[in-house]
Amino acid sequence: MRQKNLLVFFLAIASVLTLVATVSAADFSIDKVTVDGIDASNNDVSVTAGESITVKVYFTSEVNESDIRVKAEIEGDKLDVDARTSSFDVEDGKRYRKVLTLKVPYELKDEISGDISLNLKIWGGESDAFTDSYTLRVQRPTYNADIKSVSVSQTVEAGDSFPVDIVLKNIGYNDLDDVYVTARLPALGVEKSSYFGDLVALECDEDKDSVYNYGVDVDRKCDEDDTDTATGRLYLKVPYNAEDGVYALEIEMKNDDMKTSEVREIVVKNDFVSNVVVTEYRKTVAPGENAEYALLVVNPTNKLKVYRVVPESSGGLSVSADESVVAVPAGSSKTLRVIASADSEGEYSFDVNVFSGEELVDTVTLEANAEGTSAATAASPIVVLTVILAIIFIVLLVVLIVLIGKKPEKSEELGESYY
Repeated sequence: MRQKNLLVFFLAIASVLTLVATVSAADFSIDKVTVDGIDASNNDVSVTAGESITVKVYFTSEVNESDIRVKAEIEGDKLDVDARTSSFDVEDGKRYRKVLTLKVPYELKDEISGDISLNLKIWGGESDAFTDSYTLRVQRPTYNADIKSVSVSQTVEAGDSFPVDIVLKNIGYNDLDDVYVTARLPALGVEKSSYFGDLVALECDEDKDSVYNYGVDVDRKCDEDDTDTATGRLYLKVPYNAEDGVYALEIEMKNDDMKTSEVREIVVKNDFVSNVVVTEYRKTVAPGENAEYALLVVNPTNKLKVYRVVPESSGGLSVSADESVVAVPAGSSKTLRVIASADSEGEYSFDVNVFSGEELVDTVTLEANAEGTSAATAASPIVVLTVILAIIFIVLLVVLIVLIGKKPEKSEELGESYY
């Protein structure tokens, strides 16, 4: 008798649950669900981890209701992703279509594929919520790698070399062969590449003779040297003439099947932005006079540098340097003179180029203002006048001497003589 009562009790509960389900399903009925255009009813749709998918829900309403919403949710092991529509109205016996977009979470770590659940929900107003669920197969992208980390100093001195430590991981469906990594500072024209080897999709399982994924042989024998992760270090050298500022450090990983990149920022400090230091860029002299400029040539490197100094003359202005070739020891400097002379009055500008070998390391622009009269020219009339006055003085002196030297003759006295 007791067993009979229990049977009746469970039947009553089952009837209630069935009634609830019937009532729940009575308000809405799913006609079709597609994922990226593929019917999802057979639970055999495959999607790619990390990519966005389009879910279209076709349903029929059995009620007149307002404020209805549709939600699609991908339920992962660690992360749930959902999308929902805005509120809308439905009428009894009418069919509707709603489109939702979701991004498939990337949770495949030790597998190249796996199953996830796509849950649908229609609810709102006074209607009972309708739910349904589908199974999707999620696969890794065909070829894909992740730059897991980039370790680099935040601040670098100009002229210094600095290391860039990089960690890569294969997160694709297939193995990656012959992986190369390049680190570059595009604004400074600096880059360095290195070979990182091969990255397998799945590392070897020591308990198996070959690699499996959910019981499916991926056609690769187990090799304990196979790895899905690689680390490496590259060294970049910042040019000595790099200006202070923030620079983009680009890390690029590629092989024949794919390419990916990331960007970091570093700060470059430079106490010697220029190889040439000028204290006075502009000089004012008279035409014909020399304007002298002092140029301090700096060698911030750690080795001896030989610089060529090439001034550029312009029309009416002659320019020269007291040393056309100057050797500057490492971490030292040397001062040289540049001389400019203008033929006539006017404003002049000229460049002085400094080369290290065939490389132009710096250019400075100097100015010369020629105006007024030169001291030599100003003195000429005075000299001429002085000479003329001296000549006149000498002539007068000679005349005076002649006059003084010429004595007048004595006149004869006239007298009577008596014999």
